[in-house]
Amino acid sequence: MMCALYRVTRAGFYAWQQRQPSQRAKGDAQLLEQVRVVHERSRGFYGSPRVTGQLRLDGLAVGRRRIARLMRLAGLQGRSARLYRHSKVLQRAFFASVPYRQDTAQTQESNQVWVGDVTYLKVAGQWRYMAAVMDRHSRRIVGWSLSHRRDAALTTRALRQAARNRNSGPGVLFHSDRGIEYAAFEFRDQLARLGMLQSMNRAGKMNDNAHMESFFHSMKTEELYGKTFNDEQQLRQTLSSYIAFYNQQRLHSSLRYLPPAAFEMQQARQTCVN
Repeated sequence: MMCALYRVTRAGFYAWQQRQPSQRAKGDAQLLEQVRVVHERSRGFYGSPRVTGQLRLDGLAVGRRRIARLMRLAGLQGRSARLYRHSKVLQRAFFASVPYRQDTAQTQESNQVWVGDVTYLKVAGQWRYMAAVMDRHSRRIVGWSLSHRRDAALTTRALRQAARNRNSGPGVLFHSDRGIEYAAFEFRDQLARLGMLQSMNRAGKMNDNAHMESFFHSMKTEELYGKTFNDEQQLRQTLSSYIAFYNQQRLHSSLRYLPPAAFEMQQARQTCVN
């Protein structure tokens, strides 16, 4: 009856049953296992764009559509929090006013380009949001903040802390993704008061903010993975300890295997000699 229903011969049906999986199907199965690992390590937060971005950071040349298809078939979804609803037309017009400037921002020293991002963390079953600011030249985390809300106040606090810690002057370029917490007037006003220029990811280009994605991935896999936190103070202490380790001790291949603090000191000595 099934053969008649689908208008196929019995021989064709049995041949289909016995046919070995194609190379494409085998490749999809292997890739799906890697997708599951990335999704699990993100605590279920990453959707297909961030999973694709992380796999690319891990050295895999994969397309976002393929990852989205595999996640959909496996029932994997990202966890997101929408703060505001905006017309897509208004969104496009608004973000078009904030250019992508990273491609022309070649750094020679610290305090020329800062990058920022927000990630999700859990405390006693509840979400907390961490905003961090990195000096792109030295990879040093120069400011961060933690809150139970993901909003402009969170990112503004991290920016203010970075400005105090670095005592930076006007002209710093600040780059982020297109999150509303970076597009809000409160955050943009703070940038203007500090004399900073703003840059945002291009539409659909997740790797434009790869430096911060890489830091959050390292922090979660090296320090947070497998740990549980009963209160926010425990999480704050752990984050503070890891950031101190990351800045002062962790070796970075992109910095000639120096920690960010040592790299900055070496750069300062070279500047003094010259």
